[in-house]
Amino acid sequence: MPKLRLALAQTNPVVGQLSENLNACFDMVMSATEQGANIVLFGEMAATGYPIEDLAIRKSFILDAEKAVEAFASRLLDAGLGDTAVIIGHPAPVKSDSPGSGWAGATNSASIIFGGKVHAQYAKHHLPNYGVFDEYRNFKPGSDLVVFDHSGLKFGIAICEDIWQSGGPVSGMKKAGVDCLLVLNGSPFEVTKGDERLEVIQDVARTQECAIAYVNLVGGQDDLVFDGDSLMVDASGQVIGRAKQFDTDLAIFDLTDKQTIEPVKASASEQPDELWQIWQALVTGLRDYVDKNGFKSVILGLSGGIDSAVCAALAVDAIGKERVFGVSMPSKYSSEHSKSDAFDLAKRLGIECRIEPIKGLVKPVEKQLRAKDLAAENLQARMRGVILMTLSNLEGHLVLTTGNKSELAVGYSTIYGDSVGGFAPLKDVEKTLVWVLAQWRNDFAVAAGETEPIPKNSIEKPPSAELRPGQVDQDSLPPYDLLDGILAAYINERLSREEISIRGYEETTVTRIANLVDRAEWKRRQGAIGPKITSMSFGRDRRMPITNKYSG
Repeated sequence: MPKLRLALAQTNPVVGQLSENLNACFDMVMSATEQGANIVLFGEMAATGYPIEDLAIRKSFILDAEKAVEAFASRLLDAGLGDTAVIIGHPAPVKSDSPGSGWAGATNSASIIFGGKVHAQYAKHHLPNYGVFDEYRNFKPGSDLVVFDHSGLKFGIAICEDIWQSGGPVSGMKKAGVDCLLVLNGSPFEVTKGDERLEVIQDVARTQECAIAYVNLVGGQDDLVFDGDSLMVDASGQVIGRAKQFDTDLAIFDLTDKQTIEPVKASASEQPDELWQIWQALVTGLRDYVDKNGFKSVILGLSGGIDSAVCAALAVDAIGKERVFGVSMPSKYSSEHSKSDAFDLAKRLGIECRIEPIKGLVKPVEKQLRAKDLAAENLQARMRGVILMTLSNLEGHLVLTTGNKSELAVGYSTIYGDSVGGFAPLKDVEKTLVWVLAQWRNDFAVAAGETEPIPKNSIEKPPSAELRPGQVDQDSLPPYDLLDGILAAYINERLSREEISIRGYEETTVTRIANLVDRAEWKRRQGAIGPKITSMSFGRDRRMPITNKYSG
């Protein structure tokens, strides 16, 4: 007979929303206990949301979080759930002097709750200070190993980065005789990161000869997206079962020993395909940014092109067609198919779309300022920004800006014009991937017996800002497959111009593109945030000085 039933509780917390977060955790414990669970494991900072950034250095917040966890423990007891052991992540005040930053007064911790009390507390040892994380700024590291017994099995605790680094708590699991390592995680989504996570988890399981229960957060937090995908592996590294990706979930397993584990309730055994994951990450990031910040709806310009079409489809999938509003803003240079494609898209998606021509607004400003050439082109784009922001003010919409990562990289946008907005769904999606996602979404719809949401003409026609007669993107930029190849090498791989040229790219083209990237840093700093899906997103990951004369 199984000795113990373990529940992996995958939640979507809102940073700072203590009461609501813990209410959701309480409901999870109640459900898990009704299904016979003896232990319920939550994700990193499930009580407060994650990352909390400089809230960690606000003493009142840390004390309020501690009180909230203590009240949560008492509530569990009062509800008859005191016999269920609950491990939950939260920040905790530093109890004694420890190394770390001079102003950090908290630890990234996990509490073991049983019988209405916090019986032990584990503080994260390894504080990541790379990529999206600045934890050494906000927390002090822990140093103690926490091991406890339950139902004849021995459990250890680790938090996220602890299993990615050699040494620290994980290295002591085998010696301590741990049967199952409980790992609380706040690990954001990146393309292919799931495979890396699994390899790390399996390696630790095999080397420490223990099962691993891995619980990750789910949901969007600003520009980060947590994908869930909590999982259970046995001591040989075999995956026993997984929770859902991009959704709250409760996965339950019976443990007899570290090698004998049976799934009671598991949503999956493998991850879905990569394009599905990317689409869901973008949808989740957009949905949670809108909903967690209290926006009732979104509005975006519909040009008839591929970027705005994909953004609109993402928005409908994220928050529903009733909350998405499109605006066609033709200029005197706009083609008839641009307008017709925009309204075709709106009809396919079932969203409202209005037309607001910019000619009458542009002409008097153009005349007064004697604007011509590039200034006249940018004036048109900026007038579109004025229209969208005015409608936002009048009607309460969040404006979505529709630019993609390739355009953002080289500065191919008009600041305060087509770049205006509060959220950028495609900020970390290169142009070539935008096309792939559009076709994937259409294929997905067809497979489900639905109408293709994105018009074929929007996918197939050459991209154009239509700010002058006959304009196409390729007038100013190399073909996007060539451009994205150079950008990937320069930005993602951080190669020098010489190293990129050695790969076969024309030296003058490489130099031109690299110069555009470098000069556009000031634009990117002022742009809207958007969901991170790669390991080298703008803002969180890649941080370059604006004033910078290096060109190597």
